[in-house]
Amino acid sequence: MTTVGEFMTTRLVTMDGNDTLTAAAQEMRDSAIGDVVVTDGDNVVGIVTDRDITVRGVAEDMDPTSTRLNQITSKDMVTVSQYDDAVAAADLMRTYAVRRLPVVEDGRLIGLISMGDLAVEREPQSVLADISADDPNN
Repeated sequence: MTTVGEFMTTRLVTMDGNDTLTAAAQEMRDSAIGDVVVTDGDNVVGIVTDRDITVRGVAEDMDPTSTRLNQITSKDMVTVSQYDDAVAAADLMRTYAVRRLPVVEDGRLIGLISMGDLAVEREPQSVLADISADDPNN
């Protein structure tokens, strides 16, 4: 069995749910990433992606300088353990129509696994794997 821990990324950026969309967008730009994990204290509340900011925030005419991350974050989080089967994690992503899952241990965030992470390992010749393995271009 291949585990989530073998593919997860531990280079995470977390932000408080009270941070603004602008702050999150700037953090994503500065860190060359496409998502931030939203927390409330030590608890993982959700994930906000660059697409979420665009589609759930800006496209809905929300002011990015005053709208808080917790206003656009999906509330029902699905998480996995680093010891979970990677195929089962991919099935969870498919079932819940998400592309990323927080990896938690004893309620504490330790990583993040994405469809791209799994594609690089399981289908290295796929287009998604090729894109995911590339260095950021920004």
